[in-house]
Amino acid sequence: MKRKYSNSLIIKVSAIIISIFATLPAFSQSKTGTTIGQFLKIEPSSRIVGLGNAGASLYGEVSSIFYNPASLGRLDGSDVQFTFNRWLADITYNYLAAGINVEGVGTFALVGTALNSGEMDVRTVEQPLGTGERFSVKNIALGLGYGLMLTDRVSVGIQINYINETIWHSSLSTFGINFGVQYQLSEGGLTLGASVSNFGGRAAFDGRDLYINYDFEPKKFGDNDQLPAELRTNAFSLPTIFRAGISHKFNLSSNLKLIVSADATHPNDNVESINLGGELTFLDNFFLRGGYRNLFLPDAEGGLVLGSGVNLQISQSINIRFDYAFADYGRLSQAHRVTLGLGLK
Repeated sequence: MKRKYSNSLIIKVSAIIISIFATLPAFSQSKTGTTIGQFLKIEPSSRIVGLGNAGASLYGEVSSIFYNPASLGRLDGSDVQFTFNRWLADITYNYLAAGINVEGVGTFALVGTALNSGEMDVRTVEQPLGTGERFSVKNIALGLGYGLMLTDRVSVGIQINYINETIWHSSLSTFGINFGVQYQLSEGGLTLGASVSNFGGRAAFDGRDLYINYDFEPKKFGDNDQLPAELRTNAFSLPTIFRAGISHKFNLSSNLKLIVSADATHPNDNVESINLGGELTFLDNFFLRGGYRNLFLPDAEGGLVLGSGVNLQISQSINIRFDYAFADYGRLSQAHRVTLGLGLK
């Protein structure tokens, strides 16, 4: 009976996800650069980045919520993770996630993301060397998540996000939703996952940087050439991403385990691609990872990812984890992520 219920649920959830994306227009071009909130696409988990970003079917840490909120349903106890990422062009990216499992109720999570470009010179056509002013780009996202095991095999989850982007004195704000499902075919074996990230409304920039003085007839002298006006910006959608993934665990020996994972991604501002990765576990506490992201994506920069990690068991109920990931971005150089995790059971 439980298996019949699980299969029925998977079919229904899959139909909902497919119907949502069926309403999205199909484009012959990639639509790159046509969505806001690009920082929402930066992957936070050093562990899953080391697995090629193939995380739709993975679980076991609170940061998995980024790839699929359904992973929260499989979280044991409480987990807190912080990621520092020296992003491209010396941009700073920080990510904090905390999750707590309430027995019989589900798992709740709080997520925060912050990106800061650092200060840059204000340059104009008239003053290409700089006006003497400085500006910065600051983006934040705050999220609340919830995951639940519907059966011993099926988990579902949802995350609601508040998103803000600020460029000097102009900003935009909106809300987005992430949701997903995971289905484990056999205990400790094959797991399927599907999720939708950043599904939400459109938003446009507004602020005093858009205020200008306008001359309605510049060729006419004697009229008012300082009419107060405001530039109007178009509203754009969030970078919605559909992920479908599969992973499998292999017990190679008593001290050696392997996880292989693969994701297919369908973003609304680019073309489809594949992520692949694997993780070797030694003595249950040491990890080596490798993978490749954005396979079959035209004009992709780089793709190779490598990572490692260590799990320190402080006591039967407390563990501390250190994870590192290196990602190659071709001509854009590399990105390095470090994640610190604390687990309580």
